[in-house]
Amino acid sequence: MLCNKDEAGRAKELAEKKFAEKDLGGAKRYALMAQRLYSDLDGLHQLLATLDVHVSFGEKINDEVDWYRVLGVEPLADDDTIRRHYRKLALVIHPDKNKSVGAEGAFHIIHEAWSLLSPMTRSGRAYLQLKLVRI
Repeated sequence: MLCNKDEAGRAKELAEKKFAEKDLGGAKRYALMAQRLYSDLDGLHQLLATLDVHVSFGEKINDEVDWYRVLGVEPLADDDTIRRHYRKLALVIHPDKNKSVGAEGAFHIIHEAWSLLSPMTRSGRAYLQLKLVRI
């Protein structure tokens, strides 16, 4: 088991290196490899959450970010679901608790998604209407 932990640690380091090189796909592959080898590795869950946010942010539809995908919800999700997913991600990705590379950037991304989609703003509803018109 110690061998798998060492290999997982190396895979996690390679994932962080790939992220620093702006290779999100490679970073995600190495992070998933580390998870398969040793799922209890320190900081691996946070790294995967950070990578998911960055990958979702990078996948644009008609040159626009799909903010619902960034938060991991469906476009027609209700306000409570959006709020729960935002809070869950914010706890995992917050730079004070997540020391992985890209955590601060991911936190800013989910905060922007929340500011657009929160029930307190009308721009979230306007974004949804604009998205439904394009579909």
